[in-house]
Amino acid sequence: MTSHHIDDPFVLDFLAGKIFAYPTEAVYGLGCDPDNEQAVLKLLSLKQRDVNKGLILVADNYSQLLPYVDDNAVKPGRRFEIFSSWPGPITWLLPKAKNAPVWLTGTSDYIAVRVSAHPTIKDLCLRANKPLVSTSANTAGHPPAMSADEVQVYFPDQVVVIDGPLGGATSPSKIRHGHNGQIIRDN
Repeated sequence: MTSHHIDDPFVLDFLAGKIFAYPTEAVYGLGCDPDNEQAVLKLLSLKQRDVNKGLILVADNYSQLLPYVDDNAVKPGRRFEIFSSWPGPITWLLPKAKNAPVWLTGTSDYIAVRVSAHPTIKDLCLRANKPLVSTSANTAGHPPAMSADEVQVYFPDQVVVIDGPLGGATSPSKIRHGHNGQIIRDN
């Protein structure tokens, strides 16, 4: 288990509850510390998104997601399909852990999680030593930001922008239900 590097500016900002914009597989994402309720509520306010909708967590590896997922409730017959799809642009709705924060899960008994192959996301999650909240960098009803400049148009001086290349996917991650494999979002 890696520890936080106290002189890492990202880690300092992450621990301070700042909101980040960073490149993902297809669009710029907004993220923060999933365990910091104030940071998550600030992110939701910036996006004008209802807390009851829930949010996606993105991680470097499945182990980082275990505090939020009830791993024992993932059906044995579904595990191969879920885990063999990662790392990659598929988000799965998995049973939430008993103590998963409501500001992440909304009104659902499931939590949306993804293990990313994007180098920037992997790096940030390793440095934070946990997953990040991941939602598209835009306000409700507007197209997602495709560049650091577009992030600044949506959120001038409100987020820390981590510039970098997008991953080449043409649409945000597909969302599938871990209970039955049903496609919830297929952009």
